[in-house]
Amino acid sequence: MGESEPLAERAPMARGRYWAALILGALGLAVLVNLGLWQVDRLAWKEAIVARIDSRIHAQPIDLARAIAIADETGDIDYMPVSARGRFLHGGERYYLSTREGEAGWNVYTPLVVEGAQAAIMVNRGFVPYARRDPATRAEGQVAGEVDLVGLAREAPAEKPASFLPDNDPAGNNFYWRGLADMSAGLDLPEGVRLLPFFLDAGPGEAPGGYPVGGATVVDISNNHLQYAITWFALAVILAGMLAILIVSQARRRA
Repeated sequence: MGESEPLAERAPMARGRYWAALILGALGLAVLVNLGLWQVDRLAWKEAIVARIDSRIHAQPIDLARAIAIADETGDIDYMPVSARGRFLHGGERYYLSTREGEAGWNVYTPLVVEGAQAAIMVNRGFVPYARRDPATRAEGQVAGEVDLVGLAREAPAEKPASFLPDNDPAGNNFYWRGLADMSAGLDLPEGVRLLPFFLDAGPGEAPGGYPVGGATVVDISNNHLQYAITWFALAVILAGMLAILIVSQARRRA
């Protein structure tokens, strides 16, 4: 009799631990399944973005007047092919830290004044190595007069996209993210000409003399949501199996 009392006292505690484990496990299972479903939703969202960008990149170019209207009406201009005619203000070159085929250097952003539109747009003309940053080393590429070009419109980010990026250095003409306000600081535009609120990345091709090299747009949209969904669902299956083992074991003890 003396030994049966402690066992009787311990039985309710065992049942309490069982129900606590069951409830916590069920909550954890619900969380894992919902995380998996959320990643499935994110996968569909990301695939739609990738498909939209792909369709835009391969569409026929629109003229700059139409691009300006779209930007003013909706702001949704990113990756649209745009054709423009104007003259470069080479004195307003801005240098954005970049790489090309493993070589470090700069992307050259130059304001293009569009005749008849009373507007200017910052054009990413493409890549130059460190040694060719000075325009005097690539004088042939400083094209004078009116030029025709086709490129991809790129929206200007409202703020620094990542905290680890250095701040732009307008005074030193060194830029680490495409802050339009920073890049436009000190630009000497003709009177009455407004700077458009988006960029234009020039298409592939070399300027006279070889630099800048156009086609600097990088389309790299990470899409790991399927892997994440599989991970969450796999963890849910494992937890469900552990809960099943717990339930069966408890039932056998009671039998």
